[in-house]
Order: sequence, then C-alpha cells, then structure tokens
Amino acid sequence: MLMLRKKQVDFSSQWERRESSKFSISAAVTSKEYSLDGALENTQLPKGDCWSVHKFGGTCVGTSERIGNVAEIITADQSERKLVVVSAMSKVTDMMYDLIYKAQSRDDSYLTALDAVREKHKLAAVDLLDGEDLASFLSKLQDDISNLKAMLRAIYIAGHATESFSDFVAGHGELWSAQLLWSAVRKNGVECKWMDTREVLVVNPTGSNQVDPDYLKSEERLEKWYSNNPSKTIIATGFIATTLQNIPTTLKRDGSDFSAAIMGALLKARQVTIWTDVDGVYSADPRKVSEAVILKTLSYQELLNLVWPLIWPFLTAKFLIYVLSYFGANVLHPRTIVPVMQYGIPIVIKNIFNISAPGTMICRSSGNEHEDGQKLESLVKGFATIDNVALVNVEGTGMAGVPGTASAIFSAVKDVGANVVMISQASSEHSVCFAVPEKEVKAVADVLESRFSQALSAGRLSQIAIILNCSILAAVGQRMASTPGVSATLFTALAKANINIRAIAQGCTEHNITVVVKREDCVRALRAVHSKFYLSRTIIAVGIVGPGLIGGTLLDQLKDQTVVLKEKFNIDLRVMGITGSRTMLLSESGIDLSRWRELLSLKGEMADMNKFVPHVRGNHFIPNTVMVDCTADSDIASYYYGWLHRGIHVVTPNKKANSGPLDQYLKLRALQRQSYTHYFYEATVGAGLPIISTLRGLLETGDKILRIEGIFSGTLSYIFNNFTGSRAFSQVVEEAKEAGYTEPDPRDDLSGTDVARKVIILARESGLKLELSDIPVQSLVPEPFRASASPEEFMQQLPQFDQEMATQRQVAEDAGEVLRYVGVVDIVNGKGTVELQRYSKEHPFAQLSGSDNIIAFTTERYAKQPLIVRGPGAGAEVTAGGVFCDILRLASYLGAPS
Repeated sequence: MLMLRKKQVDFSSQWERRESSKFSISAAVTSKEYSLDGALENTQLPKGDCWSVHKFGGTCVGTSERIGNVAEIITADQSERKLVVVSAMSKVTDMMYDLIYKAQSRDDSYLTALDAVREKHKLAAVDLLDGEDLASFLSKLQDDISNLKAMLRAIYIAGHATESFSDFVAGHGELWSAQLLWSAVRKNGVECKWMDTREVLVVNPTGSNQVDPDYLKSEERLEKWYSNNPSKTIIATGFIATTLQNIPTTLKRDGSDFSAAIMGALLKARQVTIWTDVDGVYSADPRKVSEAVILKTLSYQELLNLVWPLIWPFLTAKFLIYVLSYFGANVLHPRTIVPVMQYGIPIVIKNIFNISAPGTMICRSSGNEHEDGQKLESLVKGFATIDNVALVNVEGTGMAGVPGTASAIFSAVKDVGANVVMISQASSEHSVCFAVPEKEVKAVADVLESRFSQALSAGRLSQIAIILNCSILAAVGQRMASTPGVSATLFTALAKANINIRAIAQGCTEHNITVVVKREDCVRALRAVHSKFYLSRTIIAVGIVGPGLIGGTLLDQLKDQTVVLKEKFNIDLRVMGITGSRTMLLSESGIDLSRWRELLSLKGEMADMNKFVPHVRGNHFIPNTVMVDCTADSDIASYYYGWLHRGIHVVTPNKKANSGPLDQYLKLRALQRQSYTHYFYEATVGAGLPIISTLRGLLETGDKILRIEGIFSGTLSYIFNNFTGSRAFSQVVEEAKEAGYTEPDPRDDLSGTDVARKVIILARESGLKLELSDIPVQSLVPEPFRASASPEEFMQQLPQFDQEMATQRQVAEDAGEVLRYVGVVDIVNGKGTVELQRYSKEHPFAQLSGSDNIIAFTTERYAKQPLIVRGPGAGAEVTAGGVFCDILRLASYLGAPS
C-alpha cells in the first residue's frame, strides 16, 4: 500500500507537469503569466451596473434543447455586459463523483461509466453544433476523457483519491457545459468568450468541506484575464476554482451559486440572476402547504434567518429531486449571500421554464408593492420545518449560576461531531435544552452521560432527558423585529390547531422564532401558522353528521358559497365526510358538493363513527377539523367531549348535549374553556337568530340578566298566530303539519319538551345550574292522547281537544289578550317555566306572524324596555344558515380575515 501511494504521488507530480499546457492547472496561475508589469493590460475591466450576472443550474442545461434555450435567453438579454455562470449538465457531477468512487473501490465499471459521460456530452454537441465548432469540441472532449481515464487508472491502482484529484475530476462537467453553451451563443451571432474560472477564482480551503474566496487575488486575475479576453458576453464555469498553490479545487458541493455571487461581487454587478426550475422562493414547502405563495422580495437578513430546507430546494433547482432530511444537507449556504451583501447587489430567482414569472428578489430591503405603489409587507415572510430531530434536555439545580456548564455540554456534543440545530435556555439556568438530528442523539446522550456521570451521581444534575420524534418549525421575517404580538399570534395559531409546543427559541434580532413540536403535528402546525398570517386560506376539514333536512340544506348552502368564501374571504371549507345513521361518504380531498346526494348513494359505505371521525381529522395537510352535528340524537351528542378533547371543533343545532345531565354539560363547558377548541351551538335556541351570542354579549360586557322570556318554538308560534276567529285548534295543527312546520309526530312540538330544552340552555348560559327536570312544562298534548299508537291516530283524536282550547282562546279575547306558548328563565328567582300564557294585544309577543320567534332580555341595562330579538325561528333554511354562521365564526377564530 505504501508503494502504491508513492506511485500515486509521483504520478500526480508527473501528470501535473505534463498537463500544465493543456489544463493550466499550475502554469495558468503563475506569476510569470500574470505579472503586474502592465504589458498585457490591453483593455481595462469595466465594473458596476453595466454588468449583469446569470447563473444556470444543471437542470437548466440538462439537455441539448435546454442549452439552446439558455443561449436564446442570453441572446435576448439587453444588458450592456453579461457574465454567465454555468453548472454541469444535470446529473453529470454525480456521475463524476461516482467515477471516483468506483475507481478507488477498484470497480472496473468506472470505464463504462466514463464512456457514458462522454456519450452524454457527445450527443448534446451533435445536436447543438456543426462544422468546426463541433469538431473542435469533440476533439477537446476526447482529450479530456483520455486524461481522465489515466487519472482514474491511477486512483484505481492506489485505491485512494486525494481531494485535489477528486476536485479536478468532478470539475470537468462545468468545463464541458460552459464550452457547449459558449459555442451555442456564438452560433446565435453573439460575440463572446468562455472562461475557465480556475484561471480567475482563488480560494483558501478552510476545512469542513468549505473554502474562502481570496477576493484580492481573484480581482487581480479577473482584470488580467479580461485584458486578454475583452468581451461584452462571457460564459464562465461554475463550481471550480484554484488554490493559492495553483492546485485545482472546487467551491464544494453545489458551489455554482457561490461562483455567481463571487463574480457578481468582483464585477460590482447590477444584479445576479439564478435560473432554476421553480417560480421563486416560497413562503413554505409546497409539498406541505399547497397554498404556499411565491415571495416577491426577501431581504438578505430574512434569507439568512430562514432555515435551510425552505431555501435550498428552490434556489438550487433540485426541489423535485431531493427530499431533505434536515437543514445541514444540500443547502444554499449563507456564504452565497455574503459576497453580494457588501455591495447591495440583488439576487433574483427566476424560472427558466416560466420566464414571464417575476421570481423572487433578494435584496437589502424587502417590501411588497400595492398597485398604488404603497408598500405592504407581511410580518412573517416564510415558514420552514426540519423533521427527524430530537430534543436533549440537561437539567439540574447544580447548573444554576455555575460558569462553564453550557460550555462543557456543547463541548461534549462537538466531540462526537453532532450538529446542534437549536438551543433554548431559561433565565433560571436550571436546564439547557437543545435539538440535534435524531440519528445523532444516541451518541450525544452517551457522551453527556459519560462526561457528567459524577454530576449525575452527586445530584447536581437530575437528568439528561431525550425526547424523540420531534420537528422544528421556524417563522422568519424582518418586520417581526420589534412588532408586538407576532409571537402571540404564532403561539395562538398553534394552540387553536391543538398543537403542543415542546421548546421555543428566539434570537435577539427577532427575525426568527423557532418552536419544536411533535413530528406527527408538524404539517398541521405549518399549515396553521401559514394560514394565520394570511399567507394562505384558512382551511377547515368538515365532517357533516346527519344529512337530513337541516344537514342537507347546509350542504347545499356550502356548495353555493364555496367559491365566494375562497375568493373573497380566504376561507376553504372542505367537507371530508358525510355520515347518516346507515351510510357514510368519505373523501381524501373534499367531497364534490354539487353531487353529494348522488355520491352518497353510489359510493357510500356502512356508517361507522369510529372510522368516520379519524378520517375527517386524519388529513395532516388541513390543520383544523370541525364536526357539524345536524341530528337531534343524544348518542351523537355524547361524542362531543371526546371530539373537543382531541382538538376537534364542534358546531351543532342539536340541543341534547347542552340540555342533558348537568354534570355532563359542566364538564363539556369546562373542557371548552380550558382549551383552544371551539364549541358553537347558536342554532340550538333560535335557529338562525342571534340568541346565544346576544346573551353572551350582555354577560361579557358586565350586564346582569334578570329575565329571559320568549316564544322559542316556530311551530307553536305558527299555531297560535293562526289560532284565531272560529278556527279549530286541530285544524291549525293539521295545517302546520302539512306545511312542514311540525315534526313528523306533532306531539313532539305540542309536548313543550323542545321549548324546555331551549329554556334550560339559556338558563345554564346565564349561570343557573338547573336540570331539565327542574323546568315545569305545560304540555298541549291531552293526557288521554299521549299514548296514541301513531301520529295519524293522534291527529284523528285531537279534535276532541278543540273545545277546551277554544274556551281558553275566548277567555283571552274577552280580556283583549292573545294566547302564546312561552318559555321563561327567571334568573332572579333561579327557575324556569314553559307554559301557555296570555298577553295583551299591544305586547310585542302578540305582534308576531307566521313562525317567527321572539325573545325578550330584561337586564339591568334593559330594565324598562327589554332588548328584543325577533325573526324566523323554524325551518331548514334558517336553521342551516345559523349553523353556517357558526362555521364561519369558527373560521374567523382560526385566522380568517374579519
């Protein structure tokens, strides 16, 4: 092995001497050729706004057709002077590194792989070029391949490749792509020169797979290069450079962006344009947030503060290729921004496949413009997530006030080569919490337990805790700094999506707020905060329980308003499931509400609430879920507590939960108040009338409720509004039944139970702790008829009750009064009643028509003249409308603009 390595060194020395005339590896940067005596300074290099720099990534030049398209873009560019930086053709750099790997692994297939590299470029050249240009390129390509074959043979024999050899081999892709593009541009009639940037860019290796540019040396060499090659259009290689010792090197993996930034700084260019395959930098990963928007502008600071998975996929044109595991891999390194920041040179991200798209500009200031020219900026510019991280929490009373503890912790972490993603420490110094990639956490835990074993034994440290399955969410924006409420808005959005925060970090610049959440909550968390800051629609997954009269009407209303809600109010309600008592319909993306009845019939499956609820909530791309119970079923109401406990919001006109057993009601409301999960039930009392919200408004503003009295039943309102003159009571009830105002069995309305439930709901809302059994109810169903076998039999027997009712009506009329069936909540005396009462014809209750409801609130503020709410209180349209209003109220609470 020692003999082989010596042969490799000797070969390197001989090879460099032999190839210096061809590749300028050492001679290209000798002091003799680039002496500063002025003899070669034929043309002075102009600098400044006359130059624009373009960088085309591997995807942009991946085929001969795309190289031709790039040539057209360069030809069409009206800039006075332009320098174009080119990456290797798509996949070529990977192919070159694979050659090295195969050679040093003594895998003979490196020869076949090298032939594939040659063939790829040969075919591109044949498509693009002709005549002398084609012959010249193919000749040069063959020479390069021959030299690479010799180089790889030496690596094969030695079983090892030095870094300089690897860099030299890997950099050939850029040489070939730049020459192809140079020839294609000249073929379009544009005079231009091509630059091997190893003759210009000088860098100093710094370890950790990074290099630092030597700007002074690079500027000197650029000026000398230009004096010998003056041109208004220059095609330059990306990625490759040379060291001060004249050894070829690279700007390391994906360094072409860095090349463009360095060249932009050396030329003090007007702009650096990075051409890629997406329209710009997104506000969030569009794989996770489909409504992510292209950011028109981004400041340098915002870019540097954004965690790298957000930036890298879009700036490197590899979003569709790479699925990044954490922000330490495949990133647009901050070094790319540093060269241009000094001179305030903007970087513009453009899509080569959508040239008309404006792209994203990264510059000193970041502001979006209104059409009238006024700036409008989002406080938060973007969000990013980092998956597969683990939290390490080092805790103990012995840490407080002890200098060097944090240093010792992170020194130990450094010793095992782990990457600390985030750090959080409370002012008490009682604990230090930090995040590391999950694959590195075992090594971190082992070294900490070993290093601090004595402190753990002595009790100075109480624990070194590891929390797995975490993700990091970061919010970034320059205008977050010194703007009150940003953190509160962020945390509220997470809380309302039922997301628990495990750790928090915020720098003093206030450009970045970072939180750690459970991995399973990561996407929902991202969507929740993205929506909250108005970067996307407020999306709610909706489950409809009970597609009967009210539920079906609600679905039709949702269908009619879907487009308007999205376009005008930024609300996206997606019905993910519909279930009745027998059949349910589920959808992964949202049910087509124009066909829901048909789909339920054709594609419905057996109803199963244990499957229905997880499905509706299970789409992690939708942060919020609401169950809308449109039944009158007490069994469905029994699910509410579990739904709310799991972070599922509830909207319902079903009165059974709020009028059921008091202990269950109190438990339900306590859960609601303790969480950010919402429970809306406006339609339980007045259908579409604002009864609950009016009562809450009075209470919340400090008013004291004395009495609530009202006609709460639309059915009984209709009956007694029309029970006049000589009309029989049974005749009016029959008319109401035929008109659809009553339940299928009119006894359900005439019994007064429905009114009693509304009374108990209002009583409990007012603070009274009453059971439904505490409310005396005057039933209008005669005792002998309550056991009738069927609704039809009851209606046949009801005329026997007509005379009794006619007598009560006549007594009232003789006194100048009318009969009204009312519910009363007497807060002063702590009771409620439901009964048939008489009111003067001047009373508001006597002025009703049709099926209107009317409710009077007597309070300390409204003592002399009660506050009255009046309107339709029955019917599917108004009840569904009331439920719809509650859903929209929920959307507002969850972040929709008001």
